[in-house]
Amino acid sequence: MDPLAGMDDSSTDDETTSQTTEDDPQVPENHPPQPQPPTPAPAPPTAGPSTSGPRERPHYSLRHTLRGHTQSISAVKFSPDGKLLASCGAEKVVKIWSPETGEFLRNLVGHTQGLSDIAWSSDSVYLASASDDTTIRIWHVETGLTHKLLKGHTKWVFCLNYNTASNLLVSGGCDGDVRIWNTARGKCMKTLHAHMDYVTAVHFNRDATLIVSCALDGLIRIWNTSDGQCLKTLAEGHDAICQHVQFSPNSKYILSTAHDSTIRLWDYQTTRCLKIYKGHVNAKYCISACFSVTGGKWIVAGSEDHKTYIWDLQTREIVQVLEGHTDIVVAVATHPTQNMIATGSIDSDLAIRIWVDPRPRSA
Repeated sequence: MDPLAGMDDSSTDDETTSQTTEDDPQVPENHPPQPQPPTPAPAPPTAGPSTSGPRERPHYSLRHTLRGHTQSISAVKFSPDGKLLASCGAEKVVKIWSPETGEFLRNLVGHTQGLSDIAWSSDSVYLASASDDTTIRIWHVETGLTHKLLKGHTKWVFCLNYNTASNLLVSGGCDGDVRIWNTARGKCMKTLHAHMDYVTAVHFNRDATLIVSCALDGLIRIWNTSDGQCLKTLAEGHDAICQHVQFSPNSKYILSTAHDSTIRLWDYQTTRCLKIYKGHVNAKYCISACFSVTGGKWIVAGSEDHKTYIWDLQTREIVQVLEGHTDIVVAVATHPTQNMIATGSIDSDLAIRIWVDPRPRSA
């Protein structure tokens, strides 16, 4: 059966989706959503909502290769101000780099076991890290010192994210729990017994009223932040174990990756899968995907064939493949303001690569 069947069965739905995802990809905090423009004349399903002629393609090329990790990399994240890149992996430390120069700046040392995830506060001052030692550390990045030590998870902490205001942190662990933390006090406010297996991703929506989580039990769940109630459950399918999920920048959609080598864009309110992105290889590892909105509207993801794939968000077409890593690419991140992508690999590679598209940024 055609995996794209039904994706374009309603031109009205697809055009509405295109306008919303493309024209309102990154609304600033507390900025009201942009009004929906008038519906244009019907266009072919693959045409963009407002382009004429061929669609632009990205032209990323390698700028820096960062070496220093001695064990598999698990996450790379740009600071919200774009000045720093943080990375972590199995060797217990967080590394801080300059993405502009490729220079290594410092290690954040304190965890006693390996790390699975990191997340920046919105002011780029603090960084949270999730460790197999069952703790979360909030670091003051400039000094390299631990600001808060968060204890409560009973097993490995696998994933975490701040809300936009950075007064809350959400984390997921291998015990199936999702925890919501008060970052100022360093205390757990709420524990959600969310899943029956490893929680592999957690993410707040833009106003922090909702949390999305996914786990190796195959389920994506939407939670009410204030009372901890499960509002929606999305199932990928028996052969599609979801292992990464996040809200779109406008919080209207959810992007998920799964072990059937497929990335899906969901309307979580209707639980409808709107778009499917294929072509990469993802059958075993927890590989992240992310949105890129600085120089076009792309989806970016790593792959088990050692490459990084870039799709056109609207047409689902692969528009560029980045080659250079010599092992599986599990971590990807996009710069908040520049056409820059960071990728991280495991085992025999252990490198972070910074890729840059020199074309002007989107308005």
